[in-house]
Amino acid sequence: MRSLLTRGVIILSCLILISCVDDELITQPIADQEQLFKERITDLFGNTQTLVLPGAQELSEIPADFRNDLSSDKILLGKFLFHETGLALNPKSELGRGTYSCSSCHVAASGFQSGMQQGMAEGGLGFGFRGENRIMNPEYHPDSVDVQPIRVPTILNAAFQQVVLWNGQFGANGLNKGTESQWTEGTPKATNHLGFDGLETQAMAGLGVHRMVIDTSMIKNGPYKQLFDSAFPESPESDRYTRLNAGLSIAAFVRTVLPTEAPFQKMLRGEAHTMEEEEFKGAFLFYGKAQCYQCHSGPGMNGMDFHALGMNDLSGNRVIGQVDEATKKGRGGFTKNANDDYKFKTPPLYNLRDVSFLGHGGSFNSVREVIEYKNGGLAQNTEVPSNKLSPLFTPLNLTEEEIDQLTLFVENALHDPNLNRYVPESTPLGNCFPNADVQSKIDLGCD
Repeated sequence: MRSLLTRGVIILSCLILISCVDDELITQPIADQEQLFKERITDLFGNTQTLVLPGAQELSEIPADFRNDLSSDKILLGKFLFHETGLALNPKSELGRGTYSCSSCHVAASGFQSGMQQGMAEGGLGFGFRGENRIMNPEYHPDSVDVQPIRVPTILNAAFQQVVLWNGQFGANGLNKGTESQWTEGTPKATNHLGFDGLETQAMAGLGVHRMVIDTSMIKNGPYKQLFDSAFPESPESDRYTRLNAGLSIAAFVRTVLPTEAPFQKMLRGEAHTMEEEEFKGAFLFYGKAQCYQCHSGPGMNGMDFHALGMNDLSGNRVIGQVDEATKKGRGGFTKNANDDYKFKTPPLYNLRDVSFLGHGGSFNSVREVIEYKNGGLAQNTEVPSNKLSPLFTPLNLTEEEIDQLTLFVENALHDPNLNRYVPESTPLGNCFPNADVQSKIDLGCD
């Protein structure tokens, strides 16, 4: 009882201190705000470095599966494979052969999420500027189109997640210890039996799910051979050109896709005047009154917890197919544990202004809408029982001005303007990407 009382007094004291500091910000110049904010972060976490993302070249600092060490050669191979439409060799329809890639649904210009409410690989047509104009090819039957029944998660900061996807079904370690009975043979989840972390497991499973083929003959007789040889020099040549190694290299690349050029990251690393006054006020709210950091934690601003926030599932006029009950139940749909029902993994917050659909079901169209929703603390999904909602989903009591400030922080300070550095100028096979269907080639200016 005494420890609980003591903890309560400490928390109350911190909140009072936070409120006083926030009030002082109104008249503080930018340089002083930077210093005050760094002091706030130090008070909360011990130092500011706990929120700093490692640079893409600081490979030893990037979280990695101990069975998949990071190397520049492996990352380069993964970067090419991630964008390679030439792997789409086993489509449901011949129309789809060589027309899609991993990057069809993880578009750099859309913050490495889909530009649409519903990600679409095979059977999609067109691209637009950031994947926002992709539609179903009318020559496909809806049942043959490769679409996602839930919003496509970003790969940004995925290195900080040991299990991946909204329900966390991929990954043999961490939170998935004890879920082995759900790794059903004959399904993508069985890939967990290989024992890798989430990103490696997802990459291997995804190649199969989306019918992308690592053709040994094509590799040995083409430009990818040297890339595989350099990435996996210790692997026997008989086992080198495989889906497993392709998945490991794609996962290695994904781990390096970090928004380190966002103003917030630059400020943490000591650069001056990277953020505006209103963005700093939003940052203080994020790590203060709004308590956003309780879920969006660490340098990835994602966290590994699952929460039921009562958001709507995928819905709208452009949705193809049905959303099954397991998908609607999120983590519970995977674990089959009723206590996990309607819980979804906490997503990262970088580059959200690049997309027009937010939430696991794409039911919000802007960052501000999501903040308003969380500020109100009222569930929009009537299928989610009130007793399943997270105890952290309560009204935040933010004013309209504070909502504006928090929105500016997320949209601007957490926006890396140069994600294109993670996109190759071309792939070794010279194919159009991220899509290579007829309309996408026109949109992308491919010959």
